[in-house]
Amino acid sequence: MAFTDLPLFQALKSKMQWHQTRQGVLAENIANSDSPEFEARDVKAYSFDDHIGREAFGLTTERTSVAHISGMIGSGIGGKAERRDSFEITPSGNAVNLEEQMMKITQNQMDFQAATTLYTKGLGLIRTALSKTA
Repeated sequence: MAFTDLPLFQALKSKMQWHQTRQGVLAENIANSDSPEFEARDVKAYSFDDHIGREAFGLTTERTSVAHISGMIGSGIGGKAERRDSFEITPSGNAVNLEEQMMKITQNQMDFQAATTLYTKGLGLIRTALSKTA
């Protein structure tokens, strides 16, 4: 079994792929900001709960005490673009707000960088654990 097959790494890879898909959708919104009747789209929100609760990973949670909080399992990831209502529509009928799209792109980029940092640090921890001690 490869290290990248561990549930944590699979979830982080999936999260990074989601960010790549979202970046493409947001870039398409900006590219069509002058197209008449174009409506801005976004990708369905990503949730790690959707990956942690999968039986394919072999992970289960168990309450060992009544004081523990019970977990909830999500309903699946989304990579499908969906239409969002915008508060601003231009006279041509275009519903793309460039400032809003640029803020979403910046947030998406920061979240992607956080996921790649977690992935890199996780691999580093495994390398450290498996390295020879003097």
